[in-house]
Amino acid sequence: MSRTPPRQATRQPLADQVHSALLGQLLDGRRKPDEVLNLVYLAREFEVSQTPVREALARLEHTGLVLREAHKGYRVAPLFSMDDLRKVMDARLVLEPALAYEAALRVTPEFLERLAGTIGNLETGAQVPDSPPVTSFLRADEQFHAAIAHQADNSFLEDAWRSFGGQAQRFRLYARTNSTAPTTTAAEHRAILDAFTRRDAEGASSAIRVHIENAKVRALQDRRVVASED
Repeated sequence: MSRTPPRQATRQPLADQVHSALLGQLLDGRRKPDEVLNLVYLAREFEVSQTPVREALARLEHTGLVLREAHKGYRVAPLFSMDDLRKVMDARLVLEPALAYEAALRVTPEFLERLAGTIGNLETGAQVPDSPPVTSFLRADEQFHAAIAHQADNSFLEDAWRSFGGQAQRFRLYARTNSTAPTTTAAEHRAILDAFTRRDAEGASSAIRVHIENAKVRALQDRRVVASED
C-alpha cells in the first residue's frame, strides 16, 4: 500500500490531511470491506500522532464508510446488501434534485468550469477498460456531485449528501460494472451541466433525477451480478 504522508502534503490541519488520505483509500478500494483500522498502525503509516487519525476516523464514521465498535475500534464498513443500496439511491433521489435546483440559482463561471473539468476526467476514464472502474473515473464522478452539493450553499443539505455520497462509490469498486457505464455517466453529467449553463433550475433538477434513476438501475444490476458470482 502506498503511503500518503500528510506532513508533506499541505499546510492543512493534520486531521484534515489524514481524513483526505483515508477517504481516497476508501474510495479507490485500497481499504477493503471489514478491514480493521488500527490507530497505531495508521499513525505510523501517516507519520502523525494518534490524535489526528482518531479525529479523521470520527469524521469518516459520519459518512457510513467507517464503523466504530465499542471496545474494538474502527473498521471499514462492510459492503451493503441490495436493499441497502436501493435505499441509498432512493435517498439520493430525494436530496440531489433539490441540491441541483439550489445550485442552479447560484451558478458562477468557476462552478461551470469545475463541473466541465470533472466531465473531462469522466470521459478520459471511460476510455480506459478496467473492472472495477478506474480510480480517476470514480473520483471525477464524486467531485461532480460534491461540487453541486457545495454550490447549493446549504451546509445542512451538503452534510446530508456527504453522509451517504461515498457509499454508492465504494459499492462500484467491487461491482462488475458494464463497459458502457462510464460513457453513459459522462453523457448524463453533460446534460446536467447544460442545464446549469442555461441557469435552468428545473432542468438541472430534472436532469440529475434522470441520472440518479439510471445510476440506480445500473448499480442494482451490478449488485445482482456480484451476488450471482459469490
